[in-house]
Amino acid sequence: MPAPSIEAAVQPLAAGLDPLVLAVSGGLDSMALLDAVAGAVPAHRLTVATFDHGTGEAARRAVALVLRTAAARGIAAVSGGGHPLPPAEAAWRAVRWRFLRETAAPSGARIVTAHTEDDQVETVVMRALRGAGARGLAGLQAPSDVLRPFIHLSRAALEAYAAARGLEWVDDPSNTDMRFLRNRVRRDLVPAMERVRPGLRGELLALSGRAAAWRREMDAIAEACCPSVAATGGGLVVAASSLVGYDAASLAVLWPSIAARVGLALDRRGTRRLAEFTKGGGAGAVMPLSGGWLVERTPVAFALRRVPQPAPGPSPLPLTGSATWGRWIFRSGGTVATDDPWGAVVPAGRPLMVRAWAAADRMPVGDATVRVKRLLVEAGIPAADRAGWPVVVAGEAIVWIPGVSRARAATARSGRPGVCFRCEPSNG
Repeated sequence: MPAPSIEAAVQPLAAGLDPLVLAVSGGLDSMALLDAVAGAVPAHRLTVATFDHGTGEAARRAVALVLRTAAARGIAAVSGGGHPLPPAEAAWRAVRWRFLRETAAPSGARIVTAHTEDDQVETVVMRALRGAGARGLAGLQAPSDVLRPFIHLSRAALEAYAAARGLEWVDDPSNTDMRFLRNRVRRDLVPAMERVRPGLRGELLALSGRAAAWRREMDAIAEACCPSVAATGGGLVVAASSLVGYDAASLAVLWPSIAARVGLALDRRGTRRLAEFTKGGGAGAVMPLSGGWLVERTPVAFALRRVPQPAPGPSPLPLTGSATWGRWIFRSGGTVATDDPWGAVVPAGRPLMVRAWAAADRMPVGDATVRVKRLLVEAGIPAADRAGWPVVVAGEAIVWIPGVSRARAATARSGRPGVCFRCEPSNG
């Protein structure tokens, strides 16, 4: 099947209504993405996000170019980073993706990247070198909430497009630094392999396509056999009865699909240990996983949740816009339903603060004053999630426990000024 044109590749983005965050580094591929998408999608749906990894002058010039180009196209843009990071690909990737997801979260936007067919080939080779199975060999074609319109286009096609359009870009010297595995794979290993085995590129793409299809099929089977329910903080819960009857080999296929529902990739060792834990772990047992996650065995279920992190310190709550506090996002504006504990109309005349609840905290509910811990328990918040749960304080009084309860002072009443807020747990 012939590759689509650049313009055709971005047309599906124009057909939607969702807001989009374009990940633009300032390099050739991402500047081609910015140009092509800006020509197809209305500017009001777009935000450009650019991140400076702190690698030096070239990175700063790239950020400046991105911001200048976005402004010329009438597109909102945000930048992050600018501080030196450890010279490690994994560290760069983690902090960059955290920035992109935090940028996209307030509006519920989809992230769009400029990954190409070449990136897919390099990713598959790198995964194979690390001994990945079928799930990993799917590479960038694995099911994802990230949009990659150029994944079936070559880097050469983007180079031709950029030249024809007269685009400007910045080549970051870090892209030629042979300390990084991807650069060695791109510049040395893949060309050498193709010289020895002409057509290898097509074989790798076909392999990753088959792996992606297998992964989708396995995920569908796992969804049917082992459904889950979402848990606060981005985790999930699977009934023990859905898993305990399988042998270790079957669990080694099911658990990676289950973990993928929360964006967690299990390595081979973690998958094997999790299969053993499923067959032998008793109620109350906990097994840590990589990436800040754990699995807890309850009498009736397996709960996959994040390892509790220390709560941030108290922070002012602005009356306009949005604010992130730990894994929570507060947004002002809109309306609040009377029966929705995730929304509140907080008093506008007193200083507002969000902080973690404390053991001595109490909040007025009706004619009584009730301990916050009791309200959390009665709301069914699991013990692992209660630590660091936010409360909103107006002046000296707690007026709202997001997702749990609110005081009279945070309930809409005729004639009383206030600001509508919504709170949402974030997966970040």
